[in-house]
Parts: sequence; structure tokens; C-alpha cells
Amino acid sequence: MKYCFLFFYILYALHGHSQAISLKQYIDSAKLRSPLLRGYESQILQLQIDSAIFQATLRPQMAFISNDFYAPVIKGYGYDEVITNKAQLSGLLQVSRNFLHSGAIAAQYRNLALQSQALRDTIQLSVRDLAKTITDQYISAYGDLLSVNYTKDLYELLKNEEIALKKLAQSNVIKQTEYLAFMVTLQQQELNYLQAQIQYNSNYLALNYMAGISDTSITSIAEPLLDGSQPPVLINSVFSRQYITDSLRIQNERRLIDYSYKPQIGAYADGGINSSLQYLPYKNLGFSVGFSLRIPIYDGGQKKLRYQRLDIEEQNRIYNRTYLLTKYQQQITALTRQLQSTESLFQKIKTQVDYTRTLIEAYGKLLQTGDVKITDVITAITNFLNAENTFRLNTVSRLRIQSELNYFNQ
Repeated sequence: MKYCFLFFYILYALHGHSQAISLKQYIDSAKLRSPLLRGYESQILQLQIDSAIFQATLRPQMAFISNDFYAPVIKGYGYDEVITNKAQLSGLLQVSRNFLHSGAIAAQYRNLALQSQALRDTIQLSVRDLAKTITDQYISAYGDLLSVNYTKDLYELLKNEEIALKKLAQSNVIKQTEYLAFMVTLQQQELNYLQAQIQYNSNYLALNYMAGISDTSITSIAEPLLDGSQPPVLINSVFSRQYITDSLRIQNERRLIDYSYKPQIGAYADGGINSSLQYLPYKNLGFSVGFSLRIPIYDGGQKKLRYQRLDIEEQNRIYNRTYLLTKYQQQITALTRQLQSTESLFQKIKTQVDYTRTLIEAYGKLLQTGDVKITDVITAITNFLNAENTFRLNTVSRLRIQSELNYFNQ
């Protein structure tokens, strides 16, 4: 038959590997290869370096400073020597240090730590989104695999009866039209099996692509093990922690504003040569010490405006958190009810699938003796396919609901 080659090729590809790949393996692969997560982790490392840089700025700073020039006066023309001293030679080794308030130092470290925590929160949210995306695609592929298994079982069941029915038709025990009707059903079931294989292959390769797996061979996947039975607690989730981190960051930024308006003291000491080269320049070796003091007095109202900016940010944070709480409760309630309804229907559908399959197997035995009408067999097959499709859709629906609950409960 013209579908035989494609049929056996797909059958070989599907069972080319004996070990099924689990959902966890796909999620781990996606996390390992995600450039987005790698970028966030690099930013955390950069913040650690920023913290070390800030710590280094608190230590004494040493620099060599040299300012040298010569301003000649030629035939009375040139810079005023009273101003320039005609020449200058300086070479100073300077040591300086700024003395910051201990609270300001702690606030700066706290700011870097909160930036790092915000990135960790973002990483956890990104990991959760990535896991959700992979899980959704995995569930789609698993639903297709269920169709492959059901259509395969039914095709093999009908294929086993083909030879017996052919003999019955040749012996005129059953009508040729009934045998042809059976063959049409068998070929249609073969097409259903091939179509299910193609659909599974497509979603399976898409799953590999999303997980960063370059392997293009086709194999089976394991049943996804999801547990969405426990209602998630928002207060313990990263969705809530991100708003806590934002609140702490806003409070710390207020402290940084306050400390930026406190007096700032610095000290320095230098030593070397500083000479105009006019008189005994070798005696111009020396040193000096000094300090600097900066006291903010008026900045045009910038401090008040910066506070207002933080007030707006805090109001937006409170609004977003309240909105999240409201939507969260609504969504969890809806998902829990959907899961309960799906679970109550699941067992009934499974029982119907088992009954229709048993009926087809019983008809198969009667077919060998011609004691059943082909139309009854075809009707039973149709009922089985409908029941199997309902079972598959219900299974996929239940897995998706559990995935949604897990998204909020990890």
C-alpha cells in the first residue's frame, strides 16, 4: 500500500529509543541552555563586583600628580610673570580618603544586595515561566502520544482480523460489501494512526527546540507527573516576594537620599616637589595635608522631588500587589473548581473507553465466524474513537489545570 513505507518509518522512529524522556529532563535542559537566565546570572556576578568596587573606594586612594609648564617671555612679550611665575615643576604623591557616615555605607551595600535580590526574584519568575512553557508543550506532545497509542492499538486489533474476514468473504460467509466496508474502516484507521504519528512528531520536535535540544530523532515521552492538588499560598511565593523586595528597595533609596544631604568630609596628604624654578628649586621639596568639607544648603528643591518620585513608585507597588492578590484568588478558585469537575468526569470516561474496547474485542472474535454485522463493528469502532478522544482531551485538560496550579505553587 502507498502508506506502508511511511507507516513503518514512523513506527521505527517512534520506538527507536527504549527509554522515555521525562518532563523534568526537558525543564532542566531548558534552564541549562536559556540565554535569558544566563544573562540574569551574569548581572548578579556583576553586582558582586560592584560591591567589591564600592568597598575599594572606601580605602585610601593614592595617585601621582604632575603639573609642569614653561611660559617664556621673549623681548618683553609673553605671559605676565607675576601670574605664571614663568615656569612650574610639580610632582606629588597624593593620598586621599573620603569619610562616609557608617549608615551611608550600610545603605549603599544594602542597595547592591537588594538589586541582587531583585534579580534573583526575576530569575525565579523566569524559571517558572520557562517551566510553564515547556510543560504546556510537553502536555500537548503527550496528548498526541496518547492518540498514537490508541490509534495504534485499534489498528493492530483490526489488522489481526483482516485475514480471517478475507477467508470468510471468499467462502461467501459474509458479503463482499461487508468485507470492503471493513477494509475501508481498516485503511481509515491506518490513516488516523499515521496522522497521529505526524502530529506527535511535530510537537515532539517543537518541544526539543524549545528545550534547546538539537537531537532530531523521535522517541517516546513519559507521562508528566504533576501534582496540583494542594492550593498554592501566595505569601510564600516569589510573586509576593518581589513586592517585598521592591518595598525594601524604596525604603533604602529614601535613606540614600537622606545621607546624600549630610555633611561630607574628606582628607588628603601629599608630598613631592612643587617649584616655580625661580629660586633654589631643590629646596622646594615638601609635603602638605588638608581636608575638605561639603555641607549641602540648597539644591533647588531636588530632595523633595526625589521623595515624590519614590512616593509614586510606592503607590504603584501597593496597587499592583493588591491587584495580584485579587486576581490570584479568583484564578486559584476557578482552577480548583475546574480540576474537581475534570476529576469527577475522568473515571467515567475511562470506564467508557474500557467498555467500548471490550466490545470491539468481543466483536473481533465473532468476526471470525461471521456472527456479527460489519456495520455493528464499525459503529463500535466509532464509539471507541469518540470515547478515546474524550478521554485524551480530558487528560490533557487535567494536566493543564495542574500545570497552572503548580505555576503558582512552586
